[in-house]
Amino acid sequence: MQASGRYVMMERAVRNEVDMEEDVHKLYENGVDTLLNWLVAAAEVTASVHKLTKHSLDAALQEARNRMTTIAAMKMEGYYESVYSARWYHVVEVSGGEGTGMEAKEGKPIHSWNYKKVGDTFEKDDGVRESGEVPPRLMVLTSDKGWPYTLNLLRGAGNDFFINCEVDRVWQIVERDLTEWFSNFDLTLNSSPLPRLLIGTPGIGKSMAAGSYLLYQLLHYDVEELQVVVHCFGSKMYVFEKTTKIVTRYSDEDMCISELRNLRERGMKGYIIYDVAKKGTPPLRHFAPSTGWGMIVVSSPNLDNYD
Repeated sequence: MQASGRYVMMERAVRNEVDMEEDVHKLYENGVDTLLNWLVAAAEVTASVHKLTKHSLDAALQEARNRMTTIAAMKMEGYYESVYSARWYHVVEVSGGEGTGMEAKEGKPIHSWNYKKVGDTFEKDDGVRESGEVPPRLMVLTSDKGWPYTLNLLRGAGNDFFINCEVDRVWQIVERDLTEWFSNFDLTLNSSPLPRLLIGTPGIGKSMAAGSYLLYQLLHYDVEELQVVVHCFGSKMYVFEKTTKIVTRYSDEDMCISELRNLRERGMKGYIIYDVAKKGTPPLRHFAPSTGWGMIVVSSPNLDNYD
């Protein structure tokens, strides 16, 4: 009986080793040669391996996640409230005895810009302005602790950013995408909002303004429908969890992707603002979760940034 028991154990060990070797070849043929690739592998690929192999890889992935979270993640105290409660200012055009001038005012303007639908987009529409309605020339948002964009710069860029009608128009388009998606919500037929690409112009602040303005507006979007907003800059990622009002910064690209998958697995829906902050840092093809998440890429007009 003792010899028989040892034989059974040896036979099982050999069989497991053969199965593991077979799975390694199978995974390699499907492009899975790292834990990151295992994380983003298609369901049919992960289901094709033996149970022991899957459990071993899942355990190794979880251990790596825990280790990377400790190293790469940092909670940002008070940052969510600073961005969510950013202060509004606006500049309006005023007429006086010496001609036309500008006046800065505190608060959000009563009247903003009007838009009309042209094809698949929106354009500014000055024709529907009511009598006495004076839209702002500029709007300003101020966060005491800054914005992800300013924190990502070596020397910082202050706590304010300016909003013109073109920046606001970007939000109008994204908001329409979300409204249409949630009004016909079906992850099988309509897995995610329409992905967008915003091509800015270097040196005029569109990346900072558009990305930061989208972040602010998305934080105020219905939390029942959208629970997470993410602002990315290459390997740096700021995750705003709306339900807990916590911001976590990640500084490792693999950890960024892992955390996005983790949020999706927890049933959260989110939106990613991916800012191509410098040449050569476009998002990886499998960066965003495949379902339940929207994404806009903000880039300068450089093909290397987003091709």
